[in-house]
Amino acid sequence: MVDTKVELCGIELDNPVMAASGTFGYGYEFAELYDINCLGTFSFKGTTGDARFGNPTPRIAECREGVINSVGLQNPGVDKVISEELPRLARVFDKKVMANVCGFSPEEYVMVTEKLDSCEQIGWFEINVSCPNVHEGGMAFGTDPKAAAEIVRCVRQKTKKPVIIKLSPNVTDICAIAAACEDAGADGISLINTLLGMRIDLRSGRPVLANRMGGFSGPAVFPVALRMVWQVYDTVNIPVIGIGGVSGPEDVIEMMMAGASAVQIGAANMTDPYVCRDTVAALPETMRKYGITSLKDIIGGAHE
Repeated sequence: MVDTKVELCGIELDNPVMAASGTFGYGYEFAELYDINCLGTFSFKGTTGDARFGNPTPRIAECREGVINSVGLQNPGVDKVISEELPRLARVFDKKVMANVCGFSPEEYVMVTEKLDSCEQIGWFEINVSCPNVHEGGMAFGTDPKAAAEIVRCVRQKTKKPVIIKLSPNVTDICAIAAACEDAGADGISLINTLLGMRIDLRSGRPVLANRMGGFSGPAVFPVALRMVWQVYDTVNIPVIGIGGVSGPEDVIEMMMAGASAVQIGAANMTDPYVCRDTVAALPETMRKYGITSLKDIIGGAHE
């Protein structure tokens, strides 16, 4: 008998598999395909104060080992998330969900967090200071330790729920930023968000994306994400969520050995909508294959 249960900031999960924000909508869309309660949980679509249409099209550029997106935080705004999206989710998902919060100023992060804090469904806040697809705010906060810490301090005052900071890989020292966030009161670190990338159309000689650059994700980023999870696990004393190129149970186990307490699957959802379900189903057999009886026991195990 194997044990897939893990704990994330004091909340027990049936398993460590989560769907990443921006690849799973608000959950109920995938519930039409399978019972999403099989997941540990998921992080819903990045939510801002006001509704956002997002960036102009085209927004997606394909790559050999992944995809580049420049969606630009399209979402209905926090009030409609509360009045429409979360009630629809409640009909198909009976676990706590992670709220991905985005903003263009400290005040917006605070406002969105404060409004969502009263929602019983929300178990954690994932504060996204790492989006590479917008011109103001977003990644700018996540590339400077002081700016990231300031967002943490502001949000921390508005909720008693766990605050997890989602960081950008587009920096020179991920550990300094993670440490600053921990010192400011963060309860966990999510990493990584997408790498900054682009494609050029050889026929037109112009960038494929209307926004020129976007966030590169998919299998090619897995070694980068794994390395940063390893580094940050050695730096902080709070849980780490591993994200980036994960597409199966062996990737989940590798991320956990590097130091992740939970693992998010992102881009793979766009090519295989059943990937999270299938990864959860395959975890027990994969654990037996490698002689693992409890996933809690392997977190950071590669460091020993």
